[in-house]
Amino acid sequence: MTDHLSTPFPPEWREIADHFMAMRFRYQSALREVQTKLEILDDEFQMRHSRNPIHHMESRIKQPDSIIQKLRRKGLPLTPEAAMENLHDIAGIRVVCAYLNDAYTIADLLCSQDDIRLLQTRDYIRQPKPNGYRSLHLIVEVPVFMSTGKQLVPVEVQIRTIAMDFWASLEHHLRYKETSDVPDELNSQLFEASEKIAALDQDMQHIHDQMLEWVSKHT
Repeated sequence: MTDHLSTPFPPEWREIADHFMAMRFRYQSALREVQTKLEILDDEFQMRHSRNPIHHMESRIKQPDSIIQKLRRKGLPLTPEAAMENLHDIAGIRVVCAYLNDAYTIADLLCSQDDIRLLQTRDYIRQPKPNGYRSLHLIVEVPVFMSTGKQLVPVEVQIRTIAMDFWASLEHHLRYKETSDVPDELNSQLFEASEKIAALDQDMQHIHDQMLEWVSKHT
């Protein structure tokens, strides 16, 4: 989800580049707000429980060509205004956590803040995608305070374990970087690998819970 600031504007948007840059700044500010909130929650969790639930975070802003392609697919005008009104994943942050339960803890802590509004939840952990993809997707709305006043900006938050992130990153590379036409046999192998990853997450969560129980009994 690395952000590339140097991507040129598509021809369709060159005449309205200033409007796009203003929109981009708005979403960058929203990302900063959400990331700061998550960092504070992670620090507090460390203080209270002596461990960090968040392993690392990555953020990105959709590139102009990706936004235009999505607007075209939806049959919408190719303008920043249409993008802001209809697309909720222009700004995205990926949160990679240690344990399975951490994904839900992080989501609950973030959404419990009174200036965060949860717009949508898609739980691909409990209900994985057909290809085996697992992650918890949230669309949250966060206030951004500009010189012109408060603006509410949506941010997509993807929360997944280290194991889920490992699988998703390799699956994306194989499917979209190596070839777009993956044979059925390899699709089956990818799905089987995702099942093993899910079982590993369950095992590690169980071991972690047992360890906490053991420590509580011996301290």
